Amino acid sequence: MIFKAITYGWMYFLVTFLQLSGNWLAGGMSQGSQTVPAIFVFGDSLVDVGNTNFLRSLAKANYYPYGIDSPRGPSGRFCNGKTMVDIIDEMLGLPNPPAYTDPSTRGNRILGGVNYASAAGGILDETGRHLGQRFSLSQQVLNFQSTLNQIRNMMYGPEIISKYLAKSIVILNLGSNDYINNYLLPPIYNTSYIYNPQQFANLLINGYTRQILRLHSLGLRKMFIAGIGPLGCIPNQRAFWQSPPDRCVDFVNQMLGSFNEGLRLLVDRLNGNHPGAIFVYGNSYAALGDILNTPQRYGFTVVDRACCEIWRNRGQITCTPFTIPCSNRIQSVFWDAFHPTEAANAWLAKRAFSGPRSDCYPINIQQMSLL
Repeated sequence: MIFKAITYGWMYFLVTFLQLSGNWLAGGMSQGSQTVPAIFVFGDSLVDVGNTNFLRSLAKANYYPYGIDSPRGPSGRFCNGKTMVDIIDEMLGLPNPPAYTDPSTRGNRILGGVNYASAAGGILDETGRHLGQRFSLSQQVLNFQSTLNQIRNMMYGPEIISKYLAKSIVILNLGSNDYINNYLLPPIYNTSYIYNPQQFANLLINGYTRQILRLHSLGLRKMFIAGIGPLGCIPNQRAFWQSPPDRCVDFVNQMLGSFNEGLRLLVDRLNGNHPGAIFVYGNSYAALGDILNTPQRYGFTVVDRACCEIWRNRGQITCTPFTIPCSNRIQSVFWDAFHPTEAANAWLAKRAFSGPRSDCYPINIQQMSLL
């Protein structure tokens, strides 16, 4: 029995090693690079793939019409189909990382990466608390540490693990909830009474920095950090602030400038202080703003309302369950009151993956994958 256990252990190691080596050494099989062994995703509902399905939360997307255009059906993605990260995974030639909370996310399944994103989660621990259970960024990093402990038990040798982590790509997409489910809800949160917009942005950047450095200390070296899009243009904020037709909520968009500029400066600072690592700023504000300002260029005709019928669920606005959404989904930018359609996500993914420096600074995800 001891001999069988030892033999099995060595066979398991050999399979794992060959899988990872194949990923690192093979190339030219996709738009991206097979030198990327895994992708780890930290974020909110924009990139959640079902973590909230297993949490006690009001923020749910595990019912029809969510997933109407996906063979997976309603998987917990807040979209009619694929998220931006789903599409980036495909461009990299990687499978979509499974949700951390899914009980089947273990063993070999975690070697290609894990998605820790949580609807209603934010950079601040308190963000989204009125919606129930969720993972803030700090908790998502702790969840990654749990995954890393499992990976260490599956791989043998610090050099193999270090190379695996250094070649993996991290995508971080947070901050939106810290505004729409915190700072912009003064009846529930007091942050807008304590901080002006610049001070609040600094608070977020400082919190973000601590967690990014934690990920770096754990061995991760390639990080794509998305900025916040023009929240004043999403249907939720247009309705909440009763903006005029064809107008976004200007004051909401203006306050995001401090955060996004701070994030870009942070990327410069991180790259200067951590040789051997690469940190990339994703200009989500410009990418989505361009789509909203010139929709015809991207094939869109509806930019100011949700594709699905909206209902109020104890303060959260999501698709009304089991209703028929709009038929022109490929021409609509927004799926529900907060989230883009798959069609819009495809453009956002393309710009993040292969866009110019105005979209991704200092390089894009495709270039990062080749390092």
